[in-house]
Amino acid sequence: MEILVSDLRLNYGAEQPGLAGVDLRLARGEQVAIIGPSGAGKTSLLRCLATALRASSGTLQLDTRDPWRLGREDLRVLRSRIGTIHQAPPLPPRQRVVTATLAGRLGVWPIWKSLLSLIAPQDIAGARAALQRLDLTDKLFERCDQVSGGQLQRVGIARVLYQAPALILADEPVSALDPALADHTLAVLCDDARQRGATLIASLHAVDLARARFSRIVGVRDGRIAFDKSAGEVSEGDLTALYASERVTPGSPPALTSALPRVSATGLPCC
Repeated sequence: MEILVSDLRLNYGAEQPGLAGVDLRLARGEQVAIIGPSGAGKTSLLRCLATALRASSGTLQLDTRDPWRLGREDLRVLRSRIGTIHQAPPLPPRQRVVTATLAGRLGVWPIWKSLLSLIAPQDIAGARAALQRLDLTDKLFERCDQVSGGQLQRVGIARVLYQAPALILADEPVSALDPALADHTLAVLCDDARQRGATLIASLHAVDLARARFSRIVGVRDGRIAFDKSAGEVSEGDLTALYASERVTPGSPPALTSALPRVSATGLPCC
């Protein structure tokens, strides 16, 4: 999916601008990491791209169309082509993992199949295949409240893998995972997008992961684009300026990484 953002602004209040004039262009199939300090506007930008929030002003085009000028049915179809991965997946605690994974197709399936799948899973093999890619096959029939926080994050990713959307928006998708598992999970996500020609935008705290898995990195600060460069062009000076308010000391990527959280704010265990 192609994305064009021009002078996008989102105001939460007079003294709290979520976005303060963002310009961004992505070609179909591009993979971009968004980095920046907490409160920089990363999540706000992703929510606008997902059409979950309507910007106060500016231009947003998804495949050359303004989502807010579409009729109800066309907007529903557009949203079904967008997959969102949340830092804390909004999955019902008592729902089984298989059902949560199959929910990725609820916007595509006819209503009767969607409702039936909530009672009796309609594509167990498909759900198992998506979970297998993330080493979660053994959790297929577990309840969501019976798996760890890191596993729950991966269930949210499996749901989007099963959905197979044209645009993947991932908001801190591996924050509850240990470094090795986070790298593996991002590799699966990037490979899936590459194979299908899907566009992928991931908000990440870990700078080393952004550099390792993404060729293009966008730095966001104070609701604005601080820089938009290839991974190899991002300097330590860029990162020091970006994270200045978080008192990150200039140095190697591991030093920056150690100052950034790998565990979600909920304190859920990593695994």
